[in-house]
Amino acid sequence: MPFFWKPYKSDVASFIEELKAKKPTLEQEQRAGRALLWDRALDREAQAEWREAKVRQQAYVYQTQR
Repeated sequence: MPFFWKPYKSDVASFIEELKAKKPTLEQEQRAGRALLWDRALDREAQAEWREAKVRQQAYVYQTQR
């Protein structure tokens, strides 16, 4: 490997690094936004009721039952 060789950095990676340098609070804001939608406590009872109420689908949906 020659001494002047530099590792490849894609345009996307360099853009993200530049964006993080311009706005250092970006990751913190992303985590706060993620917490709004995804990081929630699950209601185990409601999930269990939903699974019990689920009706099994027929193998062929459009066939009438005899």
